[in-house]
Amino acid sequence: QVQLVESGGGSVQAGGSLRLSCVASGYTNSRGCMGWFRQAPGKEREGVAIIDRYGSTNYADSVTGRFIISQDNARNTLYLQMNSLKPEDSGMYYCAAEVWTTACRRASPTSFRYWGRGTQVTVSS
Repeated sequence: QVQLVESGGGSVQAGGSLRLSCVASGYTNSRGCMGWFRQAPGKEREGVAIIDRYGSTNYADSVTGRFIISQDNARNTLYLQMNSLKPEDSGMYYCAAEVWTTACRRASPTSFRYWGRGTQVTVSS
């Protein structure tokens, strides 16, 4: 019923930028929390950035100052602007959503109910 579709991934040189988008559909409940997660091969999925229904945001220490999460509620779209990309930013990026705002207290994958299928980001140096 709920579908999240990511786009905007690709290959970029270190120092470059990418903008990821996530379009939500089939979703009638309010979105208490949405976030971006990433996972590199052989590593656990980690929270990158989250935003709640009020616009409050939190970022992983590794991306603070470089990434910006935002949402366009009218378009049911979540964005992740990624600047000054580093090779260690490479991975599969997933969009996630949860009805309850409590999910935004910590960017844990287990707190999010709905997931997109991911978009690949590769940063080369």
